[in-house]
Amino acid sequence: MDLSNVTLFSIVKKRMAWLGRRQEIVAQNIANADTPGYKARDVKAFQFRELIGSTGPKLTMAGTASNHLRGQPKRATEFGSVETRHPFESNPNGNSVVLEEQMAKMGGTSVSHRLTSELYKKHLGMIRTALGRR
Repeated sequence: MDLSNVTLFSIVKKRMAWLGRRQEIVAQNIANADTPGYKARDVKAFQFRELIGSTGPKLTMAGTASNHLRGQPKRATEFGSVETRHPFESNPNGNSVVLEEQMAKMGGTSVSHRLTSELYKKHLGMIRTALGRR
């Protein structure tokens, strides 16, 4: 069974890809904390609403009557990096990386990664239970 065709698992896969990309960019920010003129970057925020019409299986609302509105699906955008806001602290050499801020982002990303992987495991367990496998 190919789980990538199941909408829930494709959304989890995209969330994990976003978290991986964010971890890379935060690590680059930390690595360049002493580089003169380096501007801190971040990944565009992960929006669940954008994933509801993305490529692959679509989540569409079923209309049970002719007067129900079905809505229009949207396409998700790629995870582009953006410059972060201008922090209150900056180095005289023009570097805008605040290590405390980057470490907080890294911790938040780690917690989100654990939560997402646990949700993935729970849903796999539910499918196994429904199929009669443990």
